[in-house]
Amino acid sequence: MAFNAPIVNIDRNAFWHDPYPTLATLRATAPVAYVPQLGAVLLTRRDDVWENEKNIAVFSSDQPGGLMTRLMGQNMMRKDGDAHKAEREAIFPSVSPRTVKSVWLEQFRTHALRILDGIETKGHADLVRDFAMPLSAEALKAITGLTTMDAAEMDRVSQGMIDGCANYAGDPAVEARCHDCTASIDRHIDARIPEIDANPDHSLLSVQRRAGMPDASVRANIKLAISGGQNEPRDAIAGTVWALLSHPQALAAIRNGEATWLAAFEEYARWNSPIGMSPRRIAQTHVLRGVTLEPGDMAFLMFGSANHDESVFERPEVYDIHRDRRKAIPFGAGPHFCAGAWAARALIAEVALPLIFERLPRLRLDPVAPARFGGWAFRGPLSVAVRWD
Repeated sequence: MAFNAPIVNIDRNAFWHDPYPTLATLRATAPVAYVPQLGAVLLTRRDDVWENEKNIAVFSSDQPGGLMTRLMGQNMMRKDGDAHKAEREAIFPSVSPRTVKSVWLEQFRTHALRILDGIETKGHADLVRDFAMPLSAEALKAITGLTTMDAAEMDRVSQGMIDGCANYAGDPAVEARCHDCTASIDRHIDARIPEIDANPDHSLLSVQRRAGMPDASVRANIKLAISGGQNEPRDAIAGTVWALLSHPQALAAIRNGEATWLAAFEEYARWNSPIGMSPRRIAQTHVLRGVTLEPGDMAFLMFGSANHDESVFERPEVYDIHRDRRKAIPFGAGPHFCAGAWAARALIAEVALPLIFERLPRLRLDPVAPARFGGWAFRGPLSVAVRWD
């Protein structure tokens, strides 16, 4: 650990339920601090996160002993330099803006309409379970190529890996569930390979195999896509709908043409960041704000905190779709900028949000069952109960 870093203890349970008060204290009093309960130095100010995420010579993504690498294999997110660049270029044909527009967008819309057809007459739903989860899963099935996996299993394996990668307490039951989830993904990959090879398409499985990538890398990158590509859109869809229903003036601005669905989503991703943190291994001695980081130390780049930095965003705790968000970091920065960002924007802002408000008349929050949120490394709604006419 960084021995001269301020040591700040946290209540792990309270931090999971709502990390923002603790993060605000850290930004104000110890922006580079060691948190024993997480075993890492936390960077909580926006400019520190922005600058040092791109400083891969010091803040390395290559973490041989890290949770993600141990549990899911070494994917491109845990590589730097040429190794990372080569794999990112190999998957680009699957998630490029052109492919999203010409291949995936219409599939996203078809799935969304089918899911809405199934719930429209009910008059009530849990947006997480009944809309956001199956829609994110169907989109991810298409993009990964694992079309034989059902939506519930896609959500299960994603959550299992997310829990495993955030298992800094070392809970053996959480690790065992994660291993079960990665084994399920491997079985579905095995089942799809013969058909994918015989009938190539734009899926991640297909483009990686055609690029000649090693089998271990193909599997690790598909697990990476599932670990983030299910829970983050799921949480952002349900969370943005909740935010708009909680802020009717914002929804009215969109309906009046004064704002966009994309602005609603991007402000939600700043305000209640689905990706709250990205870990880094310190590769060489480095001094930051007087704290000496040594090789082998773990540092957490706290995106959720960066997006609430009071020195950058006025009243950051307020959901404001008209604010200047150019300095927000919802998808990371630098070489590890989220490769699925274009697909996420299309799924959420061009499909999920406009269609749900179009199809469900007088959509409103259920006052009997308030929405519940949780998480800090990955954060989102656990349930969002709604009703409509």
